[in-house]
Amino acid sequence: MAGFWMVRAGEGGYLFEKFELGYIAIGWSELGDLSSVHSQDDIRNLYEKAYPGEKLGKVASAMAVIYKFRAVIEIGDKVVTYDPATRKYLVGTVKSDYIHSPSEIIDDDYVHTRKVSWEGSVSRDDLSASSRNSLGGALTLFSINEEVWAEISSTLTGHAAPAKEERVEEEKDELEQIREDIIGKANEFIKDKILDLSAEELERLSAAILRAMGYRARVSPPGPDRGVDVTASRDGLGLEQPRIKAEVKHRSNTPMGSQEIRSFLGGLREGDRGLYISTGGFTKDAKYEADRSNIPVTLLDLDDLVSLIVTHYENFDLDGRVLIPLVKVYWPAD
Repeated sequence: MAGFWMVRAGEGGYLFEKFELGYIAIGWSELGDLSSVHSQDDIRNLYEKAYPGEKLGKVASAMAVIYKFRAVIEIGDKVVTYDPATRKYLVGTVKSDYIHSPSEIIDDDYVHTRKVSWEGSVSRDDLSASSRNSLGGALTLFSINEEVWAEISSTLTGHAAPAKEERVEEEKDELEQIREDIIGKANEFIKDKILDLSAEELERLSAAILRAMGYRARVSPPGPDRGVDVTASRDGLGLEQPRIKAEVKHRSNTPMGSQEIRSFLGGLREGDRGLYISTGGFTKDAKYEADRSNIPVTLLDLDDLVSLIVTHYENFDLDGRVLIPLVKVYWPAD
């Protein structure tokens, strides 16, 4: 049974016109000729010699692509490549085994090639949202599932595409699912960043969050702090209310209990507002202790910290941005 593959024509599709001449190709020219190489172990040995010192994740990703292109793709497999400029997918059939082509058939770096017979093209706009998203993976080479290939093949032979209104609604649903998935993964990465901080850095991050929220906050100097790691107020002197006193505990596997909350509350006075931050979360009894306190106290766990960081990051000062460096990602509004 034929396989179905998506092969990217270089970054941004800059090699698309070369691919149109009847080829697909991948980079990593430093590996040399792979004609006599068949196993993953042999490819890994060549890769580690050619590109020493690379991170394990990058090595694994490259290895997967190189091995599939060299040893998994077969003559007769179906292949698709994309041109961002014209928004079309070129569709064809693999016609050769692996060829090492250092003679600039494609590009100085893209020397690992296979011949392809192109049979036609499909407009991106004629495919369903789920197929377009499936074809949008970031890898240089990846397999296409049978459902996506069936739609590509059907569209290539002139069968009617879904109605525009149907495609728009499907795309909205698909984009929303992707957005939620990306947000969830991004939040987990931010949690990882927080957990990598030292206890002192977490105190500075807590102060940075409060400053981003409009308070003047400072970290207590080293030494006995009477259960207060960060203080904050509107005027910076504690003369105006709310006067916030924060305890920060960086114990990712240890939830704070009721005793810790009672001890913290014992150091607060009238006019204070308590803030207890724990990367390990809180026990049920600790939450009950905070709820029944006469002095207002807010408990913040790791999820709460991430939410506050994302909400107020645009107002972060340099110290906060150095501790948790983030970039903004733009997403279609509708």
